[in-house]
Amino acid sequence: MHTIINRRDLDFLVFELLDAASLIERPRHADHSLDTFAAALDTAQAIATDHFAPHNRRSDEHEPQFDGQRVTLIPEVKAALRAYCDAGMLAASHDYTLGGMQLPSLLAQACSSLFKSANAATTSYPGLTLGNANVIHRFGTEAQKRRYLSSLLSGRFFGTMALTEPQAGSSLADIKTTATPNADGSYSIVGQKIFISAGDHELSENIVHLVLAKIPGGPPGVKGISLFIVPKRRVDDDGQVGEPNDVALAGLIHKMGWRGTTSTMLSFGEHGQCRGELVGEPHKGLSYMFHMMNEARIGVGLGAVMLGYRGYLASLAYARERPQGRSPSARDPQTPQQLLIEHADVRRMLLAQKAYVEGGYALCLYAARLVDDQKTGPDESTRRDAAALLDLLTPVVKSWPSQWCLEANSLAIQVHGGYGYTREYPVEQFYRDNRLNPIHEGTHGIQALDLLGRKAQMDQGATVALLAHRMQSTIDAAAALPELQGEARALQAALADVEQTLAVLRPVLAEDSERGLANASVFLEAFGHTVVAWIWLRQAVIASRALPTAEGADADFYRGKLHACRWFFGWELPRTQAQHALLRRLDDTPLTMATDWF
Repeated sequence: MHTIINRRDLDFLVFELLDAASLIERPRHADHSLDTFAAALDTAQAIATDHFAPHNRRSDEHEPQFDGQRVTLIPEVKAALRAYCDAGMLAASHDYTLGGMQLPSLLAQACSSLFKSANAATTSYPGLTLGNANVIHRFGTEAQKRRYLSSLLSGRFFGTMALTEPQAGSSLADIKTTATPNADGSYSIVGQKIFISAGDHELSENIVHLVLAKIPGGPPGVKGISLFIVPKRRVDDDGQVGEPNDVALAGLIHKMGWRGTTSTMLSFGEHGQCRGELVGEPHKGLSYMFHMMNEARIGVGLGAVMLGYRGYLASLAYARERPQGRSPSARDPQTPQQLLIEHADVRRMLLAQKAYVEGGYALCLYAARLVDDQKTGPDESTRRDAAALLDLLTPVVKSWPSQWCLEANSLAIQVHGGYGYTREYPVEQFYRDNRLNPIHEGTHGIQALDLLGRKAQMDQGATVALLAHRMQSTIDAAAALPELQGEARALQAALADVEQTLAVLRPVLAEDSERGLANASVFLEAFGHTVVAWIWLRQAVIASRALPTAEGADADFYRGKLHACRWFFGWELPRTQAQHALLRRLDDTPLTMATDWF
């Protein structure tokens, strides 16, 4: 039985759907081959299985503890992270000169997915560190890179991002943390941050915080936000760790899931001795941090997929082993019980999970492939188009899996019946862990406002048209295959619905943005389902072409892909028709509901 992944599915996505072989032709990855790509996946799977998965339950049952002086975690976390860092996984996509492997983003994210599946909480520490390092690598000075980068990418230091404040929540315009210039070029940081994942621990020699703060006298709102490097302990020019930097842990936050990750309240500058280094230019911090936030949003989507996937595999294994009940046609109560998987309604729940998690997995790895095309595409047009598509799809990549792979976890519990709610089986933890992802890195509502209010309007709709062109290519390919012509017509109609809805909403958004955005979350869901239907049809085209020459397990695999595609188009895509009707009639029920009427 598969435990953390169906490796055949992962190989299908990386090598058949997303054509990893073509990346070897690019100069940056010329040292690689399909063998080295496969070896990287093998190594990640082995470390994830042997070092991360075994303590997933234990880290949930034994949360980090703070005694007022130090934070303690179970020892398996540090041992797993050392194995991860020693294998070079943290720097997998970075330059050789930085200790990296120069793997394509597609392969690096595929490797990362295995750790997210095995243990979401432990994987969060290097995940946040990599995002932190990428910001410093892109926007930091040469001195800052020398001071921090190699230590972050080797796991000697770990990193965080510190955005949220108690009084501001997601409204970053209202943050109050200040950064006052000092004569030596540093800044004195004073303020409080909350919900800072991995904000304190003893897993590394130091913790490097990226902190959003305002320089006194700067512009109001988000235009006055700057970004600062604030280490827990000060670091000299040679990268050596020195005295504490007046960063205090005010307390740990205990969440329903991801219990193995420290979630912290941090106080900066209680004694006036916290020093930070400005990243880039003053008042441009939010744009710099968005680089990390967008990476994190894709990471959240992938994490949500993998928790859903893990639950799917667990419920599939349970359904194959657990005898219960008999078929509706069985008249004799003494006949042997059926396995759960032989009941049609259980197969429905398993099929729904398969469609959600394999569709979400393909979506997230497609986003990783766009990162590769943005960075190493053979020409400017390829790089520009990839960047635009990635920008458009990031809210979907974050939110769609967070909603529907959580639903997969719910179905996994249902397949287990009463046992699903007990801690003797893992699916209740997968659900708790995944319930955080609809909130991580911006709620569904925030992603919806970004998608409809900004992304779908970019370049007068040119990016949506670019996505539609790619969808049309898949529709045309599917229409040439008799078994997929119905799905081709359905996607064509769904795409037309998206375009018609945007045509209705664009003038409303220009005249009355509050009214136009009132149902943005409905648009996000309809748009997301259409994108995932396209992703499923792409998989089905490949499966259909491969099936005639496939045998045995491979033939079953491709038939499973085709059937899951059929299910998504028959059961899920039709949801969007009612959603588009609601959007086009500009239903204002939520907007006109007076607060006193609740």
